[in-house]
Amino acid sequence: MLHTIDLRSQDLSRTELVSVLPRPNVDVTVASEAAQTLIDDVRESGTAALLDQAERLDHVRPASVRVDIHAIDRAVHNLDASVRDALTQAIERVRRATTAQVPPQRHTEIGHGASIVQRWQPVDRVGLYVPGGKAVYPSSVIMNAVPAQVAGVRSIALASPAQREFDGGVHPTILAAAGLLGITEVYAMGGAGAIGAFAYGVPDLGLAPVDVVTGPGNIYVAAAKRLVRGQVGIDAEAGTTEILIIADGTANARFVAADLLSQAEHDEAAASILVTDSPRLAHEVAAHLDALVSLTANAERARTALEGPQSAVVLVSDIVTAAELSNAYGPEHLEIHTHDPHGTLEHITSAGAIFIGPFTPVSLGDYMAGSNHVLPTGGQSRFSSGLGAYTFLRPQQIIEYDKAALDVVARPIVDLANSERLPAHGEAVTQRFEE
Repeated sequence: MLHTIDLRSQDLSRTELVSVLPRPNVDVTVASEAAQTLIDDVRESGTAALLDQAERLDHVRPASVRVDIHAIDRAVHNLDASVRDALTQAIERVRRATTAQVPPQRHTEIGHGASIVQRWQPVDRVGLYVPGGKAVYPSSVIMNAVPAQVAGVRSIALASPAQREFDGGVHPTILAAAGLLGITEVYAMGGAGAIGAFAYGVPDLGLAPVDVVTGPGNIYVAAAKRLVRGQVGIDAEAGTTEILIIADGTANARFVAADLLSQAEHDEAAASILVTDSPRLAHEVAAHLDALVSLTANAERARTALEGPQSAVVLVSDIVTAAELSNAYGPEHLEIHTHDPHGTLEHITSAGAIFIGPFTPVSLGDYMAGSNHVLPTGGQSRFSSGLGAYTFLRPQQIIEYDKAALDVVARPIVDLANSERLPAHGEAVTQRFEE
């Protein structure tokens, strides 16, 4: 099912590793023109454009784009008790873990009478996008909203596509998750149009622009986020999900196969990669995958993903090489199944989230670990992080010097200002010491 890439006899540079590793063939630029048209349409026509886009793209015309608060309350009331309990647990776990991400205010004494305070200030308003389509994602409501709340964001709006099954409303489970979190500003809108609505606002809907847009979505959502970056902040251009598993001969092949499958069921373009120094393990994982895929509800979708060019078994000479390969790939999810997982971890530098040992599957992180599942894809973990409280925080430096402290550095300031041919900079200091 998974094709094999044998690198055991090759000594490849990082650049060469990147070129041979399988990747989903996702080019955001191909959706940019269509996304820009949808954004411009919303800017020009407001609510009418959002309704037309829902009818054309989601095949249903909502009675109202803004979800009535009573619909949210009903969704919470009608929520299955076991699902409510699971969501409540997930909210508490994510909140506890996310609280550790808020840095304390730091005060630094540069000298007598000279200080700098480093504080972290939340943005005022955010727009959270929760996708619809192949699955329902109340967990994404939690993963987006809790970090914003922990950061101290005062105004939170949420958008999710209109659902034909629910007469153009937002899926009730998503509404219920929003209700449990105290979010009352919810819109039945999706795709690039929703991102544009968040970025520029929709006056006739009473939708004010936001400062930051977060949340995963399809290629048009990713393209729209790229287009509005600069108008607003964004978390990342999320692509299709990916899992990379580093495993040696001690790994449980059935666990590895189950975890590869768990991500493959997301999307036909999802990437599932096993990197191992054990041909025996690779063979056993392949056998388990064949058996497990035939039993799962999303078998057709998962099989397409596992047989696609973006998924593979990669054979390497040793686990250190496996770690180097993983770093070059920069996976969204990385699992480590080796006899010394913490020793393997020491070689890892790039990953969205790292899952250690046989009883820490990615699906734990998707729901209940307390970590965030909105993570960088497409190799972006090499230079960016997953969603967290810090996504909604801005570091600010507060500088305060008294006259004596300024006098200590007055001459160096003048000298540097003159060297840069900016004498007024120095004069702004010397003016303070003239009688």
